[in-house]
Amino acid sequence: MSGRTRLTLASWAATLMAAGALLPLVKPATWIFTAAFVLALVSGVGALARRVPLARPLTLLAQTVAVLLALTLFFAREQAVLWLFPGPEALAHAVELFRAGAEDVGRYAIPAPDTDGIRLMLVGGVVAIGLLVDALAVTFRKAAPAGLPLLALYSVAAGLSGGGAGWLWFLLAASGYLLLLLAEGRDRLSQWGRVFGAQRSGRPGSTVAGGPAFAPARTGRRIGAVAMGVALVAPLALPGFSGGLFGGDGEGDGGAGKGGTISAVNPLVSLQNNLRQPEDREIIRYRTNARDISGMYLRLVALDQFDGTSWKSSVRPIEDVPGQLPWPDGLSQSVKITEVTSNFVASDAYEQKWLPMPFPAGRVDIDGRWRYEPAGRMLVGDNKQTTKGARYQVASLDVQPTAEQLAGAGPAPEKLRREYTKVPAALPADVRATALSVTKGARNDYEKAVKLQDWFAHDGGFRYDVDVVSGTGVQAISRFLKDKEGFCVHFSFSMAAMARSLGIPARVAVGFMPGTTQTDGSVSVGIRDAHAWPELYFDGVGWTRFEPTPSRGSTPSYTRVTTPSGTATGPAQPQQSASAQPSAAPSASAGCTPQERKLGDCGPDEAVAGASSDGSGPDPLTVTLLSLAALLLLSLPFLPLLWRTRVRARRLGSDTLAVWEEINDTAWDHGVEPDDSLTPRKAAARIVRLGELRGESADAVHRVARAVEEVLYASRPQPVAGLAAEGARVRAGFHAGADRRGRLRALLAPRSAARLRWTASSRWSATSTRWSARAETVRTRASGLLRRGARETN
Repeated sequence: MSGRTRLTLASWAATLMAAGALLPLVKPATWIFTAAFVLALVSGVGALARRVPLARPLTLLAQTVAVLLALTLFFAREQAVLWLFPGPEALAHAVELFRAGAEDVGRYAIPAPDTDGIRLMLVGGVVAIGLLVDALAVTFRKAAPAGLPLLALYSVAAGLSGGGAGWLWFLLAASGYLLLLLAEGRDRLSQWGRVFGAQRSGRPGSTVAGGPAFAPARTGRRIGAVAMGVALVAPLALPGFSGGLFGGDGEGDGGAGKGGTISAVNPLVSLQNNLRQPEDREIIRYRTNARDISGMYLRLVALDQFDGTSWKSSVRPIEDVPGQLPWPDGLSQSVKITEVTSNFVASDAYEQKWLPMPFPAGRVDIDGRWRYEPAGRMLVGDNKQTTKGARYQVASLDVQPTAEQLAGAGPAPEKLRREYTKVPAALPADVRATALSVTKGARNDYEKAVKLQDWFAHDGGFRYDVDVVSGTGVQAISRFLKDKEGFCVHFSFSMAAMARSLGIPARVAVGFMPGTTQTDGSVSVGIRDAHAWPELYFDGVGWTRFEPTPSRGSTPSYTRVTTPSGTATGPAQPQQSASAQPSAAPSASAGCTPQERKLGDCGPDEAVAGASSDGSGPDPLTVTLLSLAALLLLSLPFLPLLWRTRVRARRLGSDTLAVWEEINDTAWDHGVEPDDSLTPRKAAARIVRLGELRGESADAVHRVARAVEEVLYASRPQPVAGLAAEGARVRAGFHAGADRRGRLRALLAPRSAARLRWTASSRWSATSTRWSARAETVRTRASGLLRRGARETN
């Protein structure tokens, strides 16, 4: 088997192995056979074109034509001319099919059905990547850059699966790329001939040049295997997100290893550590049909006990997660509410035993060993269950009380009031005194709460600072009120304590702010979105969020003078039964399991999935494909830069004449056109004069010119060391003497890139001459046969 044939097969296999990561996205995955066939056809056309041989651009053109014909045959043969050639009707049908596929991607859950539109997108995308890989690795003999489209293909699959592409698919894709590199390496090494002193193994076909005992190939395979092993094992040994409240599996003690526990005793340290992270890293990605996410805080745990030393969660019984969670305590039917459906994917590096959810949740669809704590409306993992890689759907209530409803709230139930207004006897007197002073003139608990919030947020002169000394006890609160600097824990703990001192039931919620909306419509929550906020109880409304921390989060609309209307796109009906079939419209009876959806895009979540019934919102696959196409187009202007960099590196590592050619091209890039009629010495003087070179760079030009004259004219030229350094000095001299525009022109649009055009023209001329000669030979033979036949007839 020839080296090119081996490379062609390796390119075909590497593309299909990278495409394997797309298999879990669609069911049934029979599209892969169509893609494999079309890709084999494209590879075969390329192999034939290279064997002719055709010029590289013509080879690529022939393969592209083969792709269009094959896709027309499979997806638009009824509209095509003679079932094969694409015409206007076939192109219009393909566009419509692609649009339908984009809608299907947003409409259906993962694994999505194998519709014609989705099949066209998958087959077309894989074949396009395969064509690019074949062109780079085989036609242009550059296997290493072919890894970029393979990486793009794998990344698309990993992105659409929410980062859930398993290690097996990574191993398969990496093995395909390694196979491609080994095929190219074997082809290159085989061109060297036999290694001197190599021995035969005694088996047929076991010579150094091609046998299994080829030491360099064996070493390459070992290096590749070790590299893949490191890539798989190293992430397991590296630290993930910090432990404590926002990391760990809930079983440790906060030391090394996986991280600490959810500290029900003192979450301040872990929260502070996460806020101090030098880099914000995504831990949760979600989609929601809420139009306004500013108040959609993701709640982990409620801290309802304050013993003077710390805030912590009460020890309460837990139960199985009900299909429909109980109605929230204290919430009246007269308060305006909208049900919002949200679909979450947690990062594999985020391990937490409390489940982040909007409050109050009404229904939670999640697999695993999760239990429900009714008082705090929280879900907690049982038997080492964590959020790592979790996919779940939450139907929550967007409670929108008015200021009048909160102001008119009656007294809380006595049992709840006694539990949630307890303050330690050691609470400093200045805490209550400050609370009374701040709320002076307030007519009800609601006005007191708003005054406390506004005092902390902007009226009291407080400053947000995550570097203050940690602490949650009564003395920490007193010190915070005096120093007036701290972060969310200080603000929330202090406001909750002051509210309790005024007889208002209060607790502290810990979790995450809503996050940042992305271009694809999803919302990304990072580790620095960790937050704490107070919840105060108002009868008729229930537990209500306040935001006392300045510059963090959002002030609730019901505490502002003007109340914006942030509603959802439509009420999502609770779903009681599971169904594997996705729905294009909200349904009250069907719900998808987490394994059957990406972010749970089914049923009421069609609006969430990014392809709503009105066609609004971009879908991830379309955005990804368009981004890749834009990236390829944007990379075209950089081809001269890449070519120039490669040529420069090759020349400076070569002989004297190559270095001299590089100096001439460097001068050309900066506006000094070459003059081949001059001697090296005169050419050097011209380059120095027109290029306005001074000092070392000018001397370097003359030294290389003398070395060139010696090579050309001396009977026994002596080797000259340091020529590469001389070339670098000349380039540095031109760079220093040029203005910014000149430097950019020389870098991005080098004039010497005209050699590419000259080379292409020369090759085209040679190809045309060769084909003309062959055509003339064919005509001569044909005319000879015709004359012979005529004579025989006569």
